[in-house]
Amino acid sequence: MQAGDAPPAMGVVEWLQRMHAGARQRNYVGTFVVSAAGGDLSSARIWHVRDGDMQIERIEALSGPPRSTFRRNHHVMTFLPEAKVVKVEKRENLDLFPNLPDKPDSSIGDFYDVRAIGKDRVAGFDADVVQLLPHDGLRFGYRIWSERRSGLVMKLQTIDSDSRVVEQSAFSELQLDAPVKAQALAQMMANTGGYRIEKLELERTSAQDEGWTLKSPVAGFKPRSFYRRGDKTGQDRTVQWTFSDGLASVSLFIERYDEKRAPRDGVLTIGATNAIRRRLPEPASDWWLTAVGEVPQQTLNAFAQSLARTR
Repeated sequence: MQAGDAPPAMGVVEWLQRMHAGARQRNYVGTFVVSAAGGDLSSARIWHVRDGDMQIERIEALSGPPRSTFRRNHHVMTFLPEAKVVKVEKRENLDLFPNLPDKPDSSIGDFYDVRAIGKDRVAGFDADVVQLLPHDGLRFGYRIWSERRSGLVMKLQTIDSDSRVVEQSAFSELQLDAPVKAQALAQMMANTGGYRIEKLELERTSAQDEGWTLKSPVAGFKPRSFYRRGDKTGQDRTVQWTFSDGLASVSLFIERYDEKRAPRDGVLTIGATNAIRRRLPEPASDWWLTAVGEVPQQTLNAFAQSLARTR
C-alpha cells in the first residue's frame, strides 16, 4: 500500500455516497471472494447492469451448493437447481456495501470517523484506501478499497475492537463497464421452466401493531422495516424487525416459542456475522428471538435485552 497521492479529503457521508453510487451506476462483471478469520471461504461470479432506473444483477455461487440469484430492483429470485426450486421475494436493498438508504443518514458521522490511508491496486485497478473507525464497541470498523474513478468498492475488511480482520471480501478479477445486456439477464431470470416457485409472502406492518417495542434504543441503530411472514392460517408466523446505523444492519426475528421444535439458546459466529437465539424472559416467555447482524455480539445482546412485549 502506498501512502503518496492521498485519497481526496471527504467526510464519512461523502465517502459513503460515492461508494453507494459506484456500486449502482456502473456495469461490471467480476469474481467476488469472501474469506472469514475462521477459514471459511466462498466465492461468486457477479454480473451487474444499470439500465435507466433499473438495477439488475446475477450472482452465481462458485462454492457450496449450486445457486443462482437474480435481482431486479427489489425483486429477487434464487434458483436452486438441485432441488428444482425458485424462491421469490422482495428485498428493500441489494446487499451491496455500503448498504445505504437512497438518502444517506447524515448522523453516520456521529458513530464513525474516516481516515485516509493511501492508495493501492486491486484486481488491476487503482484504488483509494480509507478506514472507518467506530466511536464505540457496538459496531465494527472497516478498511475499504474503492476504485479511484467510480467509487466502486473493490475490497472490504471488517475489523473488530482488537484490530483483527474478522472478514474480508474482494474482487479477484473485475471488468468495469462490461458489455452486459439487461435484457439477457431479465430473460434468464424469467426462465423458470421445470422449477417449482416458492413465494416468500411478506406483509408490511409495524412494531406497534404487532405489540413490540425497544425499551431503550441501541445507539445509532434506527428502525428500517417491520414485516410479518408465515402461512395463511397465521399459525406459523414470524415477524422481522430490521435496524441499521447506515452501514451495519441487525434483524430481529420473533416467533412463538414451541418447545418441540425450538433450538437451544445459543450464539453463532461466521466471519463478521453474529447471531444469538434465546427465549425471551417473562412476561414474554412464550416468544423466541433470533437476532442476526454484522455487528459485535454485545450489540445483539443490547437489542435482546431491550426488546419488550407491549400487550
